[in-house]
Amino acid sequence: MNDTLKAALWMTGAIVSFTSMAVAGRAVSISLDTFEIMMYRSFVGIVIVVTIAALSGTLTQVTRRDLGTHLLRNIAHFSGQNLWFYAITVIPLAQVFALEFTSPLWVLAFSPFLLGEKLTTPRVLAAVIGFIGILFVARPGAVPLNAGLLAAAISAIGFALSITLTKRLTRTESITCILFYLTVMQAAFGVICAGFDGDIALPSASTAPWLVLIGCAGLLAHFCLTTALQLAPATIVVPMDFVRLPLIALVGALFYNESIDIWLAIGASLILGGNYLNIVSQSQHTPMSK
Repeated sequence: MNDTLKAALWMTGAIVSFTSMAVAGRAVSISLDTFEIMMYRSFVGIVIVVTIAALSGTLTQVTRRDLGTHLLRNIAHFSGQNLWFYAITVIPLAQVFALEFTSPLWVLAFSPFLLGEKLTTPRVLAAVIGFIGILFVARPGAVPLNAGLLAAAISAIGFALSITLTKRLTRTESITCILFYLTVMQAAFGVICAGFDGDIALPSASTAPWLVLIGCAGLLAHFCLTTALQLAPATIVVPMDFVRLPLIALVGALFYNESIDIWLAIGASLILGGNYLNIVSQSQHTPMSK
């Protein structure tokens, strides 16, 4: 089995995990704000990471070698994830995920500066196609540009920066180290932000199981994504995630009565088309290497 196929299998786990997290996030959003959700999610993550690392003997892999990159990576992800949790509560899931899928196109923009990858003509074309797709999804001027759309669009930039910095970290750091700082740093961010107003809501009997699911799914998603990024380039791994769009559209239709209009369908198709163009051009001109 080659590295690209292995990466695809790991990304399947990430897709299921991210989708589960969206459903769970909606379930708890009535009782908890996004900072509280992130805080409790990170607490669950710390317990899981430290327990597994201790049992497997990999805690010694946690180093302070690149704390600056870990900090930047987690600030970007924490910001993007909070905006994402907000967006899934106010606009249709398919719309959130369509805008989130511009992350690979932002990765194209960041990769030359942070990873030293070349920005080729097909990659530029892929980014342009994806941007046109964004315009179809958001339709600025035709419909009111609401906070949910802006949050989803900006969250994609945060995720792209996080992904790019994760790829950079995989060159020197282990998965245990990356996930340890992911949970610890974001728990600290969550406590600071959730407690800023002096009022942190405690989970109830009904929200606690959903929070555990969010914590487990979020950690598993990052484990799968980080493993996939170790196996193949970021510009190959990230676009594999596009299967998540039709899946979440189906979830939205079945469980939340969310419809998909023609503009969303066209925009999502263009975004995925730009990603597919990037995959094809990358596979033809770049050897499969880490």
